[in-house]
Amino acid sequence: MRLATLNDGTRDGRLVVVSPDGSACVPASANTLQEALENWDGVAPQMAAITRFPEPFDASRALAPLPRAWQWLDGSAFACHGELMDKVLGIVPEKTEKPLMYQGTSDRFYAPGEDVRFPSEDLGIDFEGEFGVIVDAVPMGTSAADCIKHIKLVVQINDWSLRKLAGPEMKTGFGWVQAKPPCSMAPFAVTPDELGDQWRNGRVCADLIVEWNGKRFGAANGEPMGHGFHDLVAHACATRDLVAGTVIGSGTVSNENYREIGSSCIAERRGIEIVDTGAPVTEFMRFGDTIRMEGRLADGRAPFGTIDQKVVRP
Repeated sequence: MRLATLNDGTRDGRLVVVSPDGSACVPASANTLQEALENWDGVAPQMAAITRFPEPFDASRALAPLPRAWQWLDGSAFACHGELMDKVLGIVPEKTEKPLMYQGTSDRFYAPGEDVRFPSEDLGIDFEGEFGVIVDAVPMGTSAADCIKHIKLVVQINDWSLRKLAGPEMKTGFGWVQAKPPCSMAPFAVTPDELGDQWRNGRVCADLIVEWNGKRFGAANGEPMGHGFHDLVAHACATRDLVAGTVIGSGTVSNENYREIGSSCIAERRGIEIVDTGAPVTEFMRFGDTIRMEGRLADGRAPFGTIDQKVVRP
């Protein structure tokens, strides 16, 4: 099942069920995705049973599937990316087997085709391609084995970052605020079964194709996550209940052979250059730059649709 939210002039939009080929839709039995998640056991079977899609799907009206959420928690589940960033920033992290996670801005997720405003080019504007999940209500202390059942939807995310602010904020030991503006989300939220056998072990085993200004930048695969999404959910709910509609991200999708397949963010490319040559060459984004992201399955399908955005002046 594929779900999308169309702009109807309200903050949370109108939820629709989308046809398998993404060309048509029908209003869902819940008004919004948040409402659907809070009543998932009742409305999901009704939405899954839909076979007729009488309305053309207008991609230009697509908002983020969940335009605002009660909670956005982002992990850092790809070890090769984290180790490279720590080396570049000169950070020696405390050794832990637990997932890494922070709580970010959730009151807005940018639409997949929306221009994104930043105050200055000098802040190190960067994209970060991720996969994510949306859960229903998860009780405190739920085990990872049981958390897999609470993952109702899978999404694709661009976690925007301002790199010139990230390092100083990290070194305070008190977390990010200014360095992490709202994220963007691809138009379709899909149930895990839509990914077929490329949803396994709580991981999205698909390539994330990233194009910056029309040129291929990366094609990392989501399978090598050090912790699956069920592990991330269990970590998040260890000391608190998670409300329905909590969004949890994988962190930047990265593979150990990043020199060959490319990266999902500029910071990683610059990190490779620093390690290899002693200095970065690749600049961060400028006003007018575009970023396109698309998760692709082995058969070429793009179940989440496409994020295609431009960086603009305030």
